[in-house]
Amino acid sequence: MVAIFGGGCFWCLEAVFQKVKGVIKIESGYSGGKRKNPTYEQVITGVTGHAEVIRIEFDENIISFSEIIDIFFDIHDPTQLNRQGNDIGTQYRSVVFYIDDNQKQVVLHKIKLLKKQGINVVTEVVKFENFYKAENYHQNYYNQNPQNPYCYYVITPKIEKFLKKYSDKSV
Repeated sequence: MVAIFGGGCFWCLEAVFQKVKGVIKIESGYSGGKRKNPTYEQVITGVTGHAEVIRIEFDENIISFSEIIDIFFDIHDPTQLNRQGNDIGTQYRSVVFYIDDNQKQVVLHKIKLLKKQGINVVTEVVKFENFYKAENYHQNYYNQNPQNPYCYYVITPKIEKFLKKYSDKSV
């Protein structure tokens, strides 16, 4: 099964989901825009319309799409429009690109539950059209660049939050 979503910088999402039991493969990339085969330099301008996303392949016998979505909503702030912390722009928007109607219904149900809790969710729910893999230097970024201050100050706390809340789902 495949899930595709964005919630800020793809490095953050990738690093957390690499720790999730049942995740088979992760690719950072771009989705939701008009330009074919965009580059990072084009996407960060905001003019292509793409979001930084991750594409996850996972084993449904180990983890469900619903559990993947629960983790997604817990490790980013779905109330921030077109940003996550200091990462600002439409390329950092909170968005789920659903593959089929079942995925759409799972995401809409989760959003409804969060809104009942008083959380003003701005996450977009959009039918999947295209995924463009990001440049190689964006793949497995956290593990290859642990000395990077962004990794230490932004990504590490997200991983720690995940490990604390989802110890039963971590590898």
